[in-house]
Amino acid sequence: MFNHIMIGSNDIERSKRFYDAVLATLGAGEPVRNAAATGHARLFYRHDGSTFCVSEPIDGEEATFANGGTIAFKCSSPEQVRLFHDTAIAHGGKSIEDPPGLREGSLGAMHLSYVRDPDGNKLCAIHRIKKDR
Repeated sequence: MFNHIMIGSNDIERSKRFYDAVLATLGAGEPVRNAAATGHARLFYRHDGSTFCVSEPIDGEEATFANGGTIAFKCSSPEQVRLFHDTAIAHGGKSIEDPPGLREGSLGAMHLSYVRDPDGNKLCAIHRIKKDR
């Protein structure tokens, strides 16, 4: 359904340090650095057919985060959820909501963690527990 997700950053080098470390926990490598036609810097992280982009806003305004918006990254294990969270915190992110861990509800059981990146974007690491049929 999705080709890519792009977020804005007010400090592209700070974002690069943060996302290089955090997305490496999921297996993503170095981003492709690109400049928009306007000259604004952009980073394209590609992994498993998905692209996550970080860009200086091309309209020249300050980057802001979406109120109510969350970007969730699929993890392969509860340990990867914790590693994503702890790496984010170690690189300037902020832990939010409940501590990382198991949640059970109407959508099934899953391990979750929530953080905000240095620009305030809300990120989720999620590992869904598969039920035996």
